[in-house]
Amino acid sequence: MYDVIITGSGLGGLECGVILSKEGYKVCVLEKHHIIGGCLQSFKRNGIIFDTGIHYVGSLSEGQIFNQYNKYLGIADKLHLKKMDEDGFDVIHFEGQQYVYAMGIDKFQNTLQERFPNEKDNLRKYCGMLADTGQSISIENLRKGFLSSGDLTLFSLSAYETIANTIKDRTLQNILAGTLGLYAGDKCSTNLYHHAMVHYSNIEGAYRLVNGTQQWADVLADQIRRNGGEVFTDSEVTGIKIKDGIATGVVINGNEEINSKYIISSIHPATTFDLVEKNPFIKKAYLTRLHSLSNSCGMFTVYLAYKKENFPYINKNHNIYTTNNIWDNFKQTCDGKVASVFMSMQAMENSQYNIVTLLFPVSFAQMEKWTDTKSGHRGNDYIEFKERKKNEALNLAAQFFPALAHNIEYCYTASPLTYRDYTGVPDGSAYGIVKDYHFPIATLMRVKTRIANLFLTGQNVNVHGALGVTLTAAHTCAEFLGKEYLAKKVGSI
Repeated sequence: MYDVIITGSGLGGLECGVILSKEGYKVCVLEKHHIIGGCLQSFKRNGIIFDTGIHYVGSLSEGQIFNQYNKYLGIADKLHLKKMDEDGFDVIHFEGQQYVYAMGIDKFQNTLQERFPNEKDNLRKYCGMLADTGQSISIENLRKGFLSSGDLTLFSLSAYETIANTIKDRTLQNILAGTLGLYAGDKCSTNLYHHAMVHYSNIEGAYRLVNGTQQWADVLADQIRRNGGEVFTDSEVTGIKIKDGIATGVVINGNEEINSKYIISSIHPATTFDLVEKNPFIKKAYLTRLHSLSNSCGMFTVYLAYKKENFPYINKNHNIYTTNNIWDNFKQTCDGKVASVFMSMQAMENSQYNIVTLLFPVSFAQMEKWTDTKSGHRGNDYIEFKERKKNEALNLAAQFFPALAHNIEYCYTASPLTYRDYTGVPDGSAYGIVKDYHFPIATLMRVKTRIANLFLTGQNVNVHGALGVTLTAAHTCAEFLGKEYLAKKVGSI
């Protein structure tokens, strides 16, 4: 019998496994696929490594919060990282001009101030808001015993409206929203906290993982095993057993039962409660509400492999927009023809290829006719759909990088259906449940559930992205260890 069973081996599940096994709990992580990692997974085609969901990560420099968590987890010196260009790690293409995000909040402000001198005071106010939000999860606060000192009112404020009310120049308003693809930004729903936390983290210190993101999942799993825990693949949780209002264990692959004192689910909350045996403690109205919550859009990905001499490595991302409003542009791309694309590259060593990744949002409504199909068996019309989307994205990006259109050695594509099948997220959602600033209480999930010993973790609970998932994992584990204890333990490493 285990102390804790964790369903799903994405970043949140693995981090919970490391934390609790490090603190003396007997932990078991269960993954339904043959490979661990969720969106950390890498896959190989023709001997080339391609990443699925993590393209760069912020706050990883010495003295920054994500680095601190990785030190506590025991993996900070095990990840092979490459710092992105400090003078401009993200480039925004908008209305025929290029604007850069420089690394470091002061440098970020000063660089934009050179292009928008009349916005000096407003930029200072905006950057101060970013810094205040980011510093709410500082190492200093951890050492004081707080996982976060953030103001929850930011969850009820509109990111779009806050930017518009702070910045007067229309172009600068758009530029500050230039990476909204990282959190599926929507002017009608996105809250200020998500925008500020994701934005500040990358400005603070942006890095790529060298030679694939799978290493991240693998080193976390290694830590769990070193701490006496276990990680199993090909072990799909098909049921959660309940007795007298308490979860007693899980059913694997429809037949094998494993018992535990506690269960942590890192999969979608609606999917989690579909697995729970019927019981009087979970009301039908609660399940209906879970299933009614909107999920963020999915992402379509185009993977392009070039011989290194044909397309050199670029140590920055390019965010390309074609209309005069970035928020509308993102939505337009989601529902129709590709009008915006995020272009990134993998940091590869000892490979003869450079990998370019093109991402853009696609609504699941465009996938509906293939919802009940399986990968590899979706028919020619699906293949034609993917080919059309690939060409739209490639043609758009090639307007800015003509070399992209030539000498392509290999090309692969992944739709939201691909992500749904491989990561188990409903609708192939890239960022889980939409956190709507109109309804912060309804869309922010608690880590504690109505089943006393069943807990949630992962990006559906709190904040999107790798850092957000890590913060949520800490909050989940704090239910076992105590918030003050865990905060001080992480902060003191």
